[in-house]
Amino acid sequence: MQTLTVELPDRHYPIHVGPGLLDDVSLLTPHLAGRQVMIVTNETVAPLYLKRLKATLADYDVHEVILPDGEATKNLEHVERIWDGLLAAGFNRRATLIALGGGVTGDMTGFAAACYQRGIAFIQVPTTLLAQVDSSVGGKTGVNHPRGKNMIGAFHQPRAVIVDTDTLNTLPARELTAGLAEVIKYGLIRDVDFMAWLEDNMAGLRALDAALLTEAILKSCAIKAEIVVEDETEQGVRAHLNLGHTFGHAIETAMGYGRWLHGEAVGAGMMMATALSHRLGWLEAATVTRVEALLTAAGLPRHAPTQVSAERFLELMHLDKKVMDKRLRLVLLKALGEACITDEVDEAQVRELLENWERQ
Repeated sequence: MQTLTVELPDRHYPIHVGPGLLDDVSLLTPHLAGRQVMIVTNETVAPLYLKRLKATLADYDVHEVILPDGEATKNLEHVERIWDGLLAAGFNRRATLIALGGGVTGDMTGFAAACYQRGIAFIQVPTTLLAQVDSSVGGKTGVNHPRGKNMIGAFHQPRAVIVDTDTLNTLPARELTAGLAEVIKYGLIRDVDFMAWLEDNMAGLRALDAALLTEAILKSCAIKAEIVVEDETEQGVRAHLNLGHTFGHAIETAMGYGRWLHGEAVGAGMMMATALSHRLGWLEAATVTRVEALLTAAGLPRHAPTQVSAERFLELMHLDKKVMDKRLRLVLLKALGEACITDEVDEAQVRELLENWERQ
């Protein structure tokens, strides 16, 4: 096991990474607020790991809420089922929620924790690559709205993040690929050497090489933690973590949540952001080709869906949380490893890019 620490100004929490961690109660005990524990998971993950985690917590008053799986369930209706479970169990402010699952489970569990009795403890136990490298770290929680992704939520930091890398052995290949989009993002925005490492090791990562996956998770979490410490509530540099997300969220919303996985949409969005950065004169054509080759090696889409017109893209992009005074604010690349956020891109250039982008 290896451990990183998220050192926020007024608190800190560990990120434990390694195999077999679901069975180690000593990793959980210091972070439980009391004896009441509610595990929130979904119908896919529960048959795989719920029994094990409950056995690890055998000395506690453990209940569970099992939700349907998928991005389409990430809404207030399903968060309310978590609150219903807490109330039915008679849980108080010293209860702890544990999110056992992917990004959707973690986001909803964290939001439920942020709101229940005005805030209770929660722990992230992510079981997908995307959640392990990104969504479980940093305290962003929330749900989708029919008009926009992640529009309702709160910043609420976990007490701990427990990454059992063995859970990746049951992850479907499509979900693994989606998680690689967020891993690639860290190289693009912050660490060119990490991007080069990914180019050299992508085949091994896709083949579930345990040592390579552990290294990728640790490096991704270290970069994410560093950025979160600099800007916990996304007033500045944390927005760089949204490279490709303004385009990607538009795809997810337009297509219906769950049709495209989040990482798939982000992959296409990062390609669009890279191409736009080139059009602005910030990146050379060879750099665009390099980014495209890495996304291709990861198995990620670079195209946009045929069903989403340029007009629909722009309509949804204007609902993005980064928009200020009705002006698009986009995360782009000044260079590999150097992201920026700007509202100075002429919308006509964005429209032209979208109108001419490959669709499938």
